[in-house]
Order: sequence, then structure tokens, then C-alpha cells
Amino acid sequence: MDQQKNYFHLHLISDSTGETLLTVGRAAAAQFKNTRALEHVHPMVRTRRQLDAILDTIDGAPGIVLYTVVDPEISNVIDERCRDMGVPCISVLDPVITLFESYLGPPSKHRVGAQHSLNASYFRRMEALNFTMEHDDGQLPADIEEADIVLVGISRTSKTPTSIYLANRGYKTINVPIVRNSALPASLEKAKHPLIVGLVASSDRIAEVRKNRVLGSTGGYSGADYVDRLVIAEELKHARTICARNNWPVIDVSRRSIEETAAAIIALKVGAR
Repeated sequence: MDQQKNYFHLHLISDSTGETLLTVGRAAAAQFKNTRALEHVHPMVRTRRQLDAILDTIDGAPGIVLYTVVDPEISNVIDERCRDMGVPCISVLDPVITLFESYLGPPSKHRVGAQHSLNASYFRRMEALNFTMEHDDGQLPADIEEADIVLVGISRTSKTPTSIYLANRGYKTINVPIVRNSALPASLEKAKHPLIVGLVASSDRIAEVRKNRVLGSTGGYSGADYVDRLVIAEELKHARTICARNNWPVIDVSRRSIEETAAAIIALKVGAR
């Protein structure tokens, strides 16, 4: 990796929730103190159509690919495409399963998400994950009252990864972007059931992350304004004003991991009951 870079893209592809990959990826990335992983979590990948879209994303933001996929056809496609792109990839569980097989004898039964028991908690988490993915980035705002938690914030305040983490804990989560000169959904300010939390960060942190991400899919911004620290400061001021007006709690994610941010949100949710 180029020594001038202080970040790298980490793509996590799973046919289940992706929790295993998150744990392994973060444990490994933590050993490299001078770099930071920009995580791209791709859970519930079960079809070639899903995979092809993800591989196109990886081609646009190459980095390290970790995956846990039971289907050998999908696994082979990941290996082949990553090799063609010159991107390093590894099936995280394969070496461990091979070791177990060498000791225990019988071959393992390859089951998707086998570490999750099929109990009420599991199905609640799956329902929450499906709900959260369907409502990413302000989609289907009419459903806000059905959510347990709504995260609001300007672009690149970790709304999506935090939402997915909360969903893995069983909370139906919607994230809604705050964009200057664009009104928030009317249903948001009228919502009674969900806990609504604003996420903010320092201008420097947001500018750094934005510089390292592809702008094409981010609506409502021009290229220069998107990474301008003064413009970002105004965006943050606008977001804080909205949260203050609605008495929504605000969490600064500048020095927090996704897990720490989620823990703080869950504490607010539990305390609000």
C-alpha cells in the first residue's frame, strides 16, 4: 500500500449479517496504527445479481476484501473477480474450518449463519436488518413511525454503518441525511415512537473521509463544497440547530468507533423507555 495513504478500503462480504467479518476485520486493522479502515459492509449476499453490484463498488474503491460465503459458486466469482482487479481477498472462515476438519474428521456442514441459533432473537434481528437496509439514506420516509431508532446527520457521519450495527442488535433503524436547502421529511418531526439521534463529527474528520470516498452517489453536493471545511462547518451548524429545535440528542462520532456510538444510542433508547 502507498505509504502516503493513512486509510484503506475494507470490503466485508457476507451471506449472513456480517458480524463475524466486522469482528475479524477490526481486530486485524487495529494492529496497524498508522492506517484507518474505511469499512464497506455488504451483508445478506445470496445472489449473483447482488454480488455483481458489490464487485463493481469494489472496482471503484479497491482495497482488502474479506468474505464469508457458503455458496461455492459465489465464492469462486469473488475470488476470480478480485484476482482480475488485483485486489487481495480471503475467505475468513475457510482456514479455520479446514483446521477443524483435519482434527475432527467429518467434513463440516456448510450452513449460512450457522453461528446464529434460529430463535426469536435471531428472527427479530433479521427483520430489523431487512428494515434498516430498505430505509437507508432516507428511503421510504413514510415508515419512520415504524422504526425504533432514526439517525440524522450530514454526509459521512457514519449513519449507515451505525444503522446496520444497531439492526444487528435488533433495532429497526432508519438514517436520514441532513442536506442544506433540502427539507427533512415531515413525518420525522411528527414521529412519536422512534428515538431520533443526531450524529455529528469534527469538520476535519468529515473532510478527510469525504476526500477518500467517491462523490458520484452523494446527492445535493458539488465537488468543491463537499470537502470544503468551512462549508462542512456550516452544514454541522445547520444540523445542530435542527436537533436543538426538536430536542433530539446529539452524539459526536469523531473519536468513537461504530460500536461505541451504537452503545451510546442504545443507552439513550433504554433510558427513554
